[in-house]
Amino acid sequence: MFAIDLVTLFPELFAPFVGLSIVGRAVEAGIADVRYHHLLDELADGERADDAPFGGGPGMVLRIEPIARVLDRITAQAPAKERRAIVVPSASGPQFTQAHAQRWAQLDRLVIVCGHYEGIDDRLMQLYPVEECSLGDFVVTGGEIPALAFLDATVRLLAGVLRPESLEHESFTAGSLDYPSYTRPASFRGVDVPAVLLSGDHAKIGAWRREQSRLRTAARRRDLLENASLQGEEAP
Repeated sequence: MFAIDLVTLFPELFAPFVGLSIVGRAVEAGIADVRYHHLLDELADGERADDAPFGGGPGMVLRIEPIARVLDRITAQAPAKERRAIVVPSASGPQFTQAHAQRWAQLDRLVIVCGHYEGIDDRLMQLYPVEECSLGDFVVTGGEIPALAFLDATVRLLAGVLRPESLEHESFTAGSLDYPSYTRPASFRGVDVPAVLLSGDHAKIGAWRREQSRLRTAARRRDLLENASLQGEEAP
């Protein structure tokens, strides 16, 4: 079973999403196990989860001690040869991609430590094998928002969560964007579904979809094609 540990000040933010999403289905099926570690539960009497930054400045910084207690407990209780990643959503990290989710889905455990306020005491990155990862070049209030994205993108790749064919042609799986999709009605406000999709000729439909994927990628994400070209694949 794939273990997910969410270290956070706000576990209640995750519960509705996990309960209603593909992540929840994976939990119900026994494929994944989501555990919440509320940082407030790690505090001794009179202790705070955050404090003012050394050197002055605005905002508050999450303290290292309560986070360390959680991580120490997780690692102490885990199997000796467990494959795991400790991830911190952070603007300082590389941008999250499908490749991250694919790699994490091959592990035994994913630990996500959610920062808040002005971030986390940087000694966390020095004391633990932390992988920082950014959702994009923008700022959100806390790490819970990117953590939800990391969680969903990873769990849906676990064996048994989705049908393999559902993942095969997704955007980024083969280094390109997905082809356009249509459903009923065949005509709406003068815009018709491409005739090939109504033809019943699966060979032609497959060729059309591959071509549309290439065209869409070239128009919207040329960088993906350039990366493919660098790896020896021919770009359209």
